[in-house]
Amino acid sequence: MAWGSLSVLLMMLALVFLAIRARSSGRPGRRPLWLLLGGGVLFPLSVMAALLAYAYLAAPAQGEPAYRVQVTGHRWWWEVRYPDAPGAARYSANVLHVPRGVPVLIELGASDVIHGFWVPRLGGKMDAIPGRLNKLVYTAEEAGVYQGQCAEYCGIGHAAMPFQVVAHNEAELSRVLDSLPTHSQGSP
Repeated sequence: MAWGSLSVLLMMLALVFLAIRARSSGRPGRRPLWLLLGGGVLFPLSVMAALLAYAYLAAPAQGEPAYRVQVTGHRWWWEVRYPDAPGAARYSANVLHVPRGVPVLIELGASDVIHGFWVPRLGGKMDAIPGRLNKLVYTAEEAGVYQGQCAEYCGIGHAAMPFQVVAHNEAELSRVLDSLPTHSQGSP
């Protein structure tokens, strides 16, 4: 994308240079239509279309999500629900326990204001919006702790909304889920 943007910039600078040079030579200004359309409209549009296609088609495939977690943003904490946990749904606050190497579908919502769910080492940011369900897929390739943060200013307690995504091996994840409560504990 950087190379495509650079090529558009260089083309525009070349056109500006040609325009300045033509004016300084004292010749009456001519405006060839092909130059305006080709260099000023068609070239930038084709480069931008190619960049857009590349961004969507070359994105790595995440695979079909095999694990689902429901996350609700509250003032000023994250409620995590594991609806498919063995036995009964389980809950945690500010910590998401996920399997290592498996695509995880995170269903995001909010109870009060817009929150921004962001784990920099796992991927992009997604807003949690009241009354709306947004979906995000992350895959933690390595076991370990990944730090996350609310990335949308949501009020005076915004800075106190960090959370963790903990990627476990399969056996360890089962043990951790069994130790979680079967009902929400409310604010941590």
